[in-house]
Amino acid sequence: MTHRPAARSVPRPKLLLWVLAAVQFTHILDFMIVMPLGPHLMRVFGISPTQFSWLVAAYGVAAALAGFFAGFVMDRFDRRTALLVLYAGFGLSTLACALAPTYGALLGARFAAGAFGGVAGSVVGSMVGDVIEPGRRGRAMAVVMSAFPLASILGVPAGLTLAAHFDWPAPFFLIAGVALVVFTVAHRTVPSLRAEHPVAHPFQQMRAILSFDLHQRGFLMSAMLVFSGSCVIPFMAPSMVANVGLTEAQLPLIYLAGGLATLVSTPVLGRLTDRFDKLHVLSAISVTGAIVVWVMTRLTSTSIFVAMLMTAFFMITMSGRFSPAMAMLTNAVDARYRGGFMSVNSAVQQAAGGLANIVAGFFITRAPSGQLQGYSRVGLLSIACLGLTLFLAARLRAVAPHAARSTPDPLPTTAA
Repeated sequence: MTHRPAARSVPRPKLLLWVLAAVQFTHILDFMIVMPLGPHLMRVFGISPTQFSWLVAAYGVAAALAGFFAGFVMDRFDRRTALLVLYAGFGLSTLACALAPTYGALLGARFAAGAFGGVAGSVVGSMVGDVIEPGRRGRAMAVVMSAFPLASILGVPAGLTLAAHFDWPAPFFLIAGVALVVFTVAHRTVPSLRAEHPVAHPFQQMRAILSFDLHQRGFLMSAMLVFSGSCVIPFMAPSMVANVGLTEAQLPLIYLAGGLATLVSTPVLGRLTDRFDKLHVLSAISVTGAIVVWVMTRLTSTSIFVAMLMTAFFMITMSGRFSPAMAMLTNAVDARYRGGFMSVNSAVQQAAGGLANIVAGFFITRAPSGQLQGYSRVGLLSIACLGLTLFLAARLRAVAPHAARSTPDPLPTTAA
């Protein structure tokens, strides 16, 4: 359990990484688009902030349940088959979101989209570990994680514009259409990746995944990694409208600023992840992120420029932590457990994200003036979880030193 996992050679690995990034793009966009639509959805369906937090959390809760049960069998299937089947289900579920006539129907469709999309995301992480050498996984993860800023730059502003000119279902129709294109490309380009090691009985496999100390440390780190950002993110757009004074029409600008900044920072942080100790990179980003969270969750009436600047720093730090953290996890886990581990890890992350959404909803109330109260307390919770993430990452490195080790060798253009 402490050796460096090997990688397998596949044709056109760089193309594969970009296809996987496209899968992540639609999956992340589908999750993200609900949050900036918050003011619109609360008005259209007449729901409270707590009900809206459940709408956001539904995706994560479903992904968590599906990811856990998928962990029993994920390593028994060809990665290509698993990815295509799950992604097809994701596309159909997103289409169901667009067609939902009521809040209850939309909530159910979000559960379905989360179940398929969350597990598909875990397959993406497994495939990166399968085909990319450990010393290059920081940059490979950065390529896949570029889906986050792209979703912010292209997807969220486009979705909000469509919602403003048509109605709230329009962004989901957009995502379903993009998913159809991505599925077609993936069907033609993603290679078969079958397990190279004998796969144990599903219950034996799950017992090993859950019982190893290294895995347990990784799961705990993942939970805090996601919780620390997910408790702040759902109410970022509503607070910008209610507390900062932005209009709903200005929301695309803050996501555009955050996305552009993250698009620039993600490859840089990916290279730093491979060049330096991954725990040190994670620490530097997290400390900066704590300062940003403190300021952003206390913003009151200010200019659109300040709001864009704070959103940019927030997105850089929150998303930037994933390259070093996920590279550590992928390096630490033995290849024979990787598919099941990443599926359960996705479940852990989604559960943590869903729980964070719900917990944040309990902190937030709406004052008679219309402002959202309690956001600063959510910020303090986030800062505490950022510290816990670093503590747990240090515990992971203690049992798997190679997982965080720097690897300064250059990345060939044929790999990523």
